[in-house]
Amino acid sequence: MGSFDLDGRVALVTGGTRGIGLATARALRARGADVTIVGRDPDNAAAVAANVGDGVLGLGADVANREAMRQAVEETVAKFGRLDVAVANAGVTAKLATVRGIRPEEFENVVRVNLLGAYNTAHAALPHILEGRGHISLVASIYAFTQGAFVAPYAASKAGVEQFGRALRVELAPHGASASVVYFGFVDTDMVRFDESTDPLGVRGTSLVPWPLNQRLTPEQGAEALVRGIEQRAAQVVAPRQWEALSLLRGVVNPAVDFVMSRLPLIRDLVKEGDRANSEPRPST
Repeated sequence: MGSFDLDGRVALVTGGTRGIGLATARALRARGADVTIVGRDPDNAAAVAANVGDGVLGLGADVANREAMRQAVEETVAKFGRLDVAVANAGVTAKLATVRGIRPEEFENVVRVNLLGAYNTAHAALPHILEGRGHISLVASIYAFTQGAFVAPYAASKAGVEQFGRALRVELAPHGASASVVYFGFVDTDMVRFDESTDPLGVRGTSLVPWPLNQRLTPEQGAEALVRGIEQRAAQVVAPRQWEALSLLRGVVNPAVDFVMSRLPLIRDLVKEGDRANSEPRPST
C-alpha cells in the first residue's frame, strides 16, 4: 500500500483540545488537511479550533458515548464533505494505585474512555474511511507491551487498543484502507506530570524508569511521529524510538521483568502504598 498524501484530506482528532491531540491537529492542518477537533467541552473545542485557524472545526463529544461520536462524524462530513482520517487519541488515566487500591468505578472509566472510546471513534468513521480508502490511527502506549503495575486500568485498556488496531489493519486492507497503532512513551503532558504533594506514588513510580526510556517527548514530537505514520500508512509507530527494542523482544523481556519486579523490596513498599490509594481521574490527553 502506497503513501498517503494529506493535502486536501479531512481528519478528525479526538482529545484534540490539548497535548498530543492539539499538536496532531496542527500538524495535519500544516499538511493541508481540514481538521475536526473533538473535545469533551463544546465551547472549549470551538475556541481551540478558532485559535488554530481556518479549516478547523471544534466539536464537543464524549468518546465513550457511541451516539455522540456518530454525531461528531456526521457534522464533520456535513462541514467538509468527507472524512479520510480518524485519530483516536482521547485518553485518561488515574493516580497510580494497585488494583486493590483503585476504586472500581475509576478502573471502569479508564477502560471505557480509552478502549471503548477508540472503538466508538473508529466505528463511527469506518463507512467514510472505507469509501475514501483512508486511514485510522489508534493511540495506544508503551504500556500495551510493558509492565503495568500501578497503572493496571491504563495498561489493560491500551493493550486492548493495540489488539483492536491490529484487527482493524487486517480487516481494512482488502478495502484499500489502513490503520496504525501508535505507542507513545512518556510525553510531556499533564497526564505524566506528577506532584509529590498530590500523587507521591506517581513520582516514585516513574522515577524507577531507567534512562534512556524515561526521556520525554514534546507533544509536537509525538504528533510528528503520528502524522508521519499516517502518511506512510505504517502498521505501528513507536516514539521515542528506544522503546522499539522492548516491543520486539517483549516475549523474552517481559517474563524476566515481571520476575524481578515482583521480588524487589522497593516494589513491595510501593504496593503497600498503592493498596491505600483512593484514585481520582488524572487529566485526559
